[in-house]
Amino acid sequence: MIAQLIGKLLHKEPTYVVLDVGGVGYELPISLYTFDQIKLLDSCTLFTVMQVKSDASTLYGFYTLEEKSWFLHLISVGSIGPKIALTILSSLTPVALHKAILSKDVRLLTSIKGVGAKAAQRLILELADKAQKLHVMAETTLPQASNSKLDQDAIMALMKLGLTQKVAEKAITTVREEAITSLTLEELIKKALQPHA
Repeated sequence: MIAQLIGKLLHKEPTYVVLDVGGVGYELPISLYTFDQIKLLDSCTLFTVMQVKSDASTLYGFYTLEEKSWFLHLISVGSIGPKIALTILSSLTPVALHKAILSKDVRLLTSIKGVGAKAAQRLILELADKAQKLHVMAETTLPQASNSKLDQDAIMALMKLGLTQKVAEKAITTVREEAITSLTLEELIKKALQPHA
């Protein structure tokens, strides 16, 4: 089982990449979410899931373990195949998908191409418990104390980008409240700059 690949990005498209690992080029289907994270990179680490069928073996790539985990959850639902799972992850970030499942947002899920009402209901029914466990884990296992230095660095960076200290602090607090996994400094700054409801 190939769990991850580390290499040079030879080619990038919104739907797939070619990753050079030790002279071997791996073509990996990806989501738009992953593409957005790697589009400016020359090399990267991608976490992978291999799907083996009678006619082909496909290796899917993900920028975060969180997204890989959601992909595995999605394809565990009977009516959801890898292609639809990638479409879902291209339409919703892992955090947005997590919220949609927990809030039973059928309308949002059915707005995704390939996801009908029955599939949306099934996603909610079969993944609600898993989503709730992820939520509990996020509340109990994130190392809050170690975030203080990271948060201060992010606030300083945001202030250099033109935000006031009060606005920057509020943005970081909002990101921390919404995050279900630990974040790097770059991810923290990027999410803080995004509009929040």
